[in-house]
Parts: sequence; C-alpha cells; structure tokens
Amino acid sequence: MSEPLHPAAPHHLPSFITAPGDTDVLMLVIGIFLVGAVLAVGNFYLHLHTLPERMAHKSQKLQFEIVAVLGLLALFTHNHLFWVIGLFLAMIDLPDFSTPLRKIAGSVEKMAGVAPEQDSTEPPHEAAAVHTSAAADAKGSAKSEVHGHA
Repeated sequence: MSEPLHPAAPHHLPSFITAPGDTDVLMLVIGIFLVGAVLAVGNFYLHLHTLPERMAHKSQKLQFEIVAVLGLLALFTHNHLFWVIGLFLAMIDLPDFSTPLRKIAGSVEKMAGVAPEQDSTEPPHEAAAVHTSAAADAKGSAKSEVHGHA
C-alpha cells in the first residue's frame, strides 16, 4: 500500500523525489558523474603537468633531466614557477658544445699519434671503426716508408 500524501504537499511531485525506502536514482547518477569528472580532471592535470618533460624528451639528456627535476619540484612544492621554468627550458634548443670539442680533441690526438681513448658515450662499433681506420693508416704509412727506401 502506498502511504497517502500529506494534505499540504503538492499532488504532482517531480520525478527526482523518491518515496522513503526507494533508491535515489538521481543521487547515484550524480555520484557516478562526479567520480568520472574527478578522474578526468586529474588525468588532464597530470597530462598538462608532464608537458615540459614530453617536449624535452627529444632533446639532450642533460636538458631532459633538468626539466624532469623542475617538474617534480613543481609537483611536490606546488610552486608553479618551477613548471614555467621547465616549460621554457624544454622549448629552447641548447647548443651542443661537447660534440665539436670531442671531435677537435680526437683530431689533435690523431695528429699527435696518440691512440684516441674510447669515449663512453660513443657506441662500441664506431670506436672500433675509428681504431681500425687509424691502424690501417699506420700500416699504409709503414708500407710507404718501406717502398720509399727500396
């Protein structure tokens, strides 16, 4: 049996008002929507927060690491200036000074006749190719000296 309505209550109640003991469908829908909205906003926030790191991923390793540390500092200190600095640093292409200096040092060592040291950043097959070409140059100069004296 349904209970009679109070005489002061309107006779046509809206559909979102439920009877005592029934499931409140509107509250369930709003609860599910709220959980989904919080997850979506959190996902968007984390995606936006990692933007400088994703931009710096294609750059040099040192630049990427600095941007990553600035991103972590911004996340844990809630200081947005670190994030902005990381974003600007990720946008700038820093010049590579180490590669030309390494090449100059290798050329000077080659001119001096010193065997070049194997660079830890250089892949092994390239270092072996450089070493074998230096050995071939040494053999060629030794043959020319032998033929020159004959």
